[in-house]
Amino acid sequence: MPPAPDVADSAIRVLIVDDQSMIRAGFAALLDAHEGIKVVGTAEDGDGISDVVRRTQPDVVLMDIRMPKVNGLEATRTIMAMPGTPPKVIMLTTFDADDYVFSALRAGASGFLLKDSPPEELTQAVRVVAAGEALLSPKITRALIADYAARPERPAKADARLSALTDRELDVMKLVAAGQSNAEIATELYLAEQTVKTHVSRILNKLELRDRTQMVVCAYESGLVRAGH
Repeated sequence: MPPAPDVADSAIRVLIVDDQSMIRAGFAALLDAHEGIKVVGTAEDGDGISDVVRRTQPDVVLMDIRMPKVNGLEATRTIMAMPGTPPKVIMLTTFDADDYVFSALRAGASGFLLKDSPPEELTQAVRVVAAGEALLSPKITRALIADYAARPERPAKADARLSALTDRELDVMKLVAAGQSNAEIATELYLAEQTVKTHVSRILNKLELRDRTQMVVCAYESGLVRAGH
């Protein structure tokens, strides 16, 4: 008989990158205590991140946004430029309005999480991002992206790709950009939740976007959604 599959092989593989040793140790202990999650490595800086990723083969990287040598933004860009399918990146920050966070989303991060979030939010974040969803806290996302979109030095740029979307898809995209979940969008538009999921999938395909995070960025940068509206 063939050997039984190793449960650890199907676990979500996590790499933790943070310059504070207590944060690394604490997050590692917390995540390893949960079934289906395995911490495969830690690093204290973004320097040499491509080598660490190749060695550990993580599914998800918990990345501190502020580090002394190579910060999380540069490290995320490096990861996203690696050949093959890159791991998902969750940015860790101590600020709920950090100038670097929006840039990190544009660089390819799948979302961000405050370091003082409850432990259950950390494990849920890993599972959500590993499943291919974006991790966007509505409260933080609205404040962060609205602040970005309101800056006069960064005007919205028309995106011709939006012309490929139907009116209903545009409605869905606006609500995604507002931080609403599929269930909330379904309620507001009087649709089945599965229908909303289908619309979201079609929007991503038409606009050639990776996930909901990039959809939010596109909505604000194209002017489809504006701060305060």
